[in-house]
Amino acid sequence: MMSSNFQWYIKKQWGLSEEDTLKLQNFYEKRSLEKGEVLLQIEEFSNEYYFVESGLLKSYSYSSNGKEHILQFAPENWLIGDLGSIHLKERSSFYVEAIEDSLVCIFNESFFDELSKLCANFRERNEALLHKHVRHLNHRINLLLGASAEERYVDFLKLYPNLSKRVPLRLIASYLGITPESLSRVRKKIAHKEF
Repeated sequence: MMSSNFQWYIKKQWGLSEEDTLKLQNFYEKRSLEKGEVLLQIEEFSNEYYFVESGLLKSYSYSSNGKEHILQFAPENWLIGDLGSIHLKERSSFYVEAIEDSLVCIFNESFFDELSKLCANFRERNEALLHKHVRHLNHRINLLLGASAEERYVDFLKLYPNLSKRVPLRLIASYLGITPESLSRVRKKIAHKEF
């Protein structure tokens, strides 16, 4: 029986048997985080990915005037990490922080080295996940450049269907690139619609 969300995720995404999934346990660690705890600082070098077992993380940066910009939310069963730092050996361009008390699985390239030995079609599955990630980022950029506040909020609700009650409105507004006041107006306008 699967003992964690991460083991279930590995089995599902990579098509592994339960036995092979359990072999990977030595290649990641679990860590409890308190609300507000920062996993990754801006300008740090990182080689770690974070899988959210329970709780909620965010990645964010600050503009020169001190305004917070939310790049991503990572609820249960989501991965988060700075790919530029991990793969290109650059300093991190954002922070990763727990919004709620959380439990994360932390792993690095050694995990993928071992996974590639267990998964016959590792390269194809990995490329498919990467393409999906790039498609998501392109969609998000397109929304930020040209969509209305209402369209961006509706997209947020579809992408993160259970977060609107867990995340403070100011953080959602930051993710959407609008003010909290604008978000309140949008929420009132679409309150009767279902998504």
